[in-house]
Amino acid sequence: MARVYIDQGESFEGALKRFKKAVQEDRILSEVRRRRYFEKPSQLRKREKAAKRRKSRRTTMKDLQRKY
Repeated sequence: MARVYIDQGESFEGALKRFKKAVQEDRILSEVRRRRYFEKPSQLRKREKAAKRRKSRRTTMKDLQRKY
């Protein structure tokens, strides 16, 4: 949970900016979007497998570029 304590004499806009940054660093909004709808376990496995393929492809391409 993101918390921001307002310092003496700090403006609301400054505190809001720090709060937004804290929320973004904690990845709270992405988690909320992901949990908005129920995802079946089969869909979850499919999504994770696709992410692994993308990551593997990226590392393979980086290795090939380093060679040449």
